[in-house]
Amino acid sequence: MTYPTPTTDLIRDPRRPCVSVGTQWVVDAAGCNASALQSLEMIQTICDDVVESLRLTVIGEPAAHRFASPHGVTLLYLLSESHLACHTYPEHGLATFNFVCCREEADWPWADKLRCILGATDVMIRVMHRGAWSTSPGSMDS
Repeated sequence: MTYPTPTTDLIRDPRRPCVSVGTQWVVDAAGCNASALQSLEMIQTICDDVVESLRLTVIGEPAAHRFASPHGVTLLYLLSESHLACHTYPEHGLATFNFVCCREEADWPWADKLRCILGATDVMIRVMHRGAWSTSPGSMDS
C-alpha cells in the first residue's frame, strides 16, 4: 500500500501525520472529590458538556455502569466522530477520560472544567495525533 507523499510542512512538523485520522486526548484527573466520582449523573454532565460544546453527534444511548461503593462509574459515548469514555476511581480520587475524534481540532478546557466540577488538584492531558507518518517518499509501502 502506498500513502501520499507528505507536504513540506508535515515533514517539518513530525508531530503531525501525513495521513491524519484525527486526534486522541488521554486525560487523568487526580485529587478529585470521591463523592463526585461516584456520581454517574455528575460524570454524565461532564461528558454531555464535551459533546455539546464540541457539537459532536452521539450514536444511540451512552452506555453507563455504576459500581458498588467505594468504586466509581464507567461511561461510554459512541460518537459519529469516534468515542468518549470515562472511568472513575473514587478510592484513588482519580477520573480517566479517553476522547478520540476524527477532527483535527476538538479541544475542550479539560483542566479548568475537571478542577471546577470534580475538585481535581492535578490534571494531566496527553494529546496524540492519529494517522500515518512518513519522512521520505515510499517509506510507508507495504
